[in-house]
Amino acid sequence: MAHTEQDITARSWIRRAGRRMAVHWVAKMAGTAVAMTAFFFVYFWLLRHARGPVTTVPRIWIDRAIPFQPGALPLYVSLWVYVSLAPALLVSRRALAAYAAAAAVLSVAGFAVFILWPTTVPAPETDAPLAPSVAYLKVIDASGNAFPSLHVAFAVFTALWLGRLLRETGAAGGVRALNWLWCAGIVYSTIAIRQHVALDALAGAALGAAVAAAHLRIMRGGDPSGGPTPP
Repeated sequence: MAHTEQDITARSWIRRAGRRMAVHWVAKMAGTAVAMTAFFFVYFWLLRHARGPVTTVPRIWIDRAIPFQPGALPLYVSLWVYVSLAPALLVSRRALAAYAAAAAVLSVAGFAVFILWPTTVPAPETDAPLAPSVAYLKVIDASGNAFPSLHVAFAVFTALWLGRLLRETGAAGGVRALNWLWCAGIVYSTIAIRQHVALDALAGAALGAAVAAAHLRIMRGGDPSGGPTPP
């Protein structure tokens, strides 16, 4: 069967991406696991040790326009797969260290706001019981540490970084569009399952974009992956 040029290009990009992911794969996997563990340790400690009065972030028209949708929970949870994709495509230890440093800056900035200004989300608009899956999430991740939403911040940070890496590796337009659709779905899910309100999401998006833009600007002039695709 004859293969189109588009099919050949897609398979070629998949092979290039696979070779990148294979470089330092043990360090990448271990580093991602350690970073997530450290993040959650600090996040949940701050969640349970709020300093000062807790402010409820108000709803705005965006919140009223998006109905409660427990079915969006898988999109919300998918962030923890999504954030692993950009570092997986990096090919040098220097680039991995720089990425980790940028992610740490993002985390520290969010944690600083949580310490200085503890926030929470409003009570549900209805007395109807939450879907079991969403209720379980709210037991684990209470409604504090709301503003800015670090869930959204890391989604936008990843989208910008991953978008740059996809362009550098020659990914097709459909793959690059999927990157942004995935990010948008995660942002949407934070409001749809009522884990955050729109102001949390907007602030998180601004934080994630600012850190990613600053870091990519610092690295301007070179491949952010830290080297060529391995042969």
